[in-house]
Amino acid sequence: MNMVNGFDMSAVDELDPELARIVRRRADLLGPAYRLFYRNPVQFVRAEGVYMYDAEGNAYLDAYNNVPAVGHCHPKVVEAVARQAATLSTHTRYATEMILDYAERLLATFPPEIGNVMFTCTGSEAVDLALRIARFKTGGEGVIITENAYHGVTTAAAEISPSLGPSVPLGRTVWTVPPPTGTTDHVQAAIDDMERHGVRFAAFIADSLFSSDGILPDPAGFLRPVADLVRERGGLYIADEVQPGFGRTGDAMWGFQRHGIIPDLVVMGKPMGNGMPIAAVAARPEILAKFGAQVRYFNTFGGNSVCVAAAAAVLDVIEAEGLQENACVTGQYLLETLAGIGSSRIGAVRGAGLYAGVDIVDPASGEPDGEAALAIVNSLRERRVLISATGPYGHTLKIRPPLPFGAQHVDHLVTALAAIMPR
Repeated sequence: MNMVNGFDMSAVDELDPELARIVRRRADLLGPAYRLFYRNPVQFVRAEGVYMYDAEGNAYLDAYNNVPAVGHCHPKVVEAVARQAATLSTHTRYATEMILDYAERLLATFPPEIGNVMFTCTGSEAVDLALRIARFKTGGEGVIITENAYHGVTTAAAEISPSLGPSVPLGRTVWTVPPPTGTTDHVQAAIDDMERHGVRFAAFIADSLFSSDGILPDPAGFLRPVADLVRERGGLYIADEVQPGFGRTGDAMWGFQRHGIIPDLVVMGKPMGNGMPIAAVAARPEILAKFGAQVRYFNTFGGNSVCVAAAAAVLDVIEAEGLQENACVTGQYLLETLAGIGSSRIGAVRGAGLYAGVDIVDPASGEPDGEAALAIVNSLRERRVLISATGPYGHTLKIRPPLPFGAQHVDHLVTALAAIMPR
């Protein structure tokens, strides 16, 4: 199974000889589970800001990677990591204040009801931990997710990630609902069905942008009744902020804030350390009280001092460079400019901040066209512009650049896209 815009190993002989050598070596050493982006893979050797550079020195506009949220190789993050690595690199079991200073700053970005934070290495680990906490707190097992959700790759997280495909089965206590969950009807029905099957409800988890469901952010506020229902029925609301968090939506630091929600648990990762492995679960203290007293939790590398230095530098840069505000302003310009392309292939344009989705459809029927979206992604790669695709049909172009993306970069992206789109 290839990724939506992935390389087919049967075409390796068609590649440049040096690239073909690397691809074959990769397959031999890493095995068949790994995937490469694009029909014509790219060998990147360095990156800076919103650009990545191949072995020949060609610059590629990065409109896809949300991990380097404040820009590839940001000098302030690089300097913080180097300084800390040369000073102290250790775990959380010593009485150092560095992790406390960061935790205090991070929690200050949340509503006051969210008062504790636990550190992990990856978003998948954070989701796994949040599920453990929710199940311990409620005494239940049942989890509700959306139909094409993605929440991670640990065993527990993969069991609530239907977007991984049919070869990765859902957990036996997992129920799905269609996105967007704008009304409570589907969630209500799922809880009722769960209980009829003798499964006690534990949690509802959602990425408020519904990124893998096709990028469905609006209208702001539509998730609030769902959160209310979840609590009425004895469950916890888990906000997955790996995609929308850290200012990406522009109008808020956290995606759940667009909906007027105060979650029980919040999971975050990827952009937290601008590429360094740090993630976390933030929680209402009353949710953690009994769990923390009775369950041992320790993570050797979660919250290590070098990664905390990176994460603190990320907050510094977001604040100093006004990146949340930039996501708001540039994101609006991005949506307007994409909508202005006017192609018969474009069915809809959606987004929030610097996260946009463009539905590619068959002009005659208006039906989703995943093959056309795949061709567009690969055509843009040949023009040295990087995006991806998402959604249950693979037909939604996914545009998710680093937060320093500016109007000039939007113009570059949209000019390249318009050049390959039929009117």
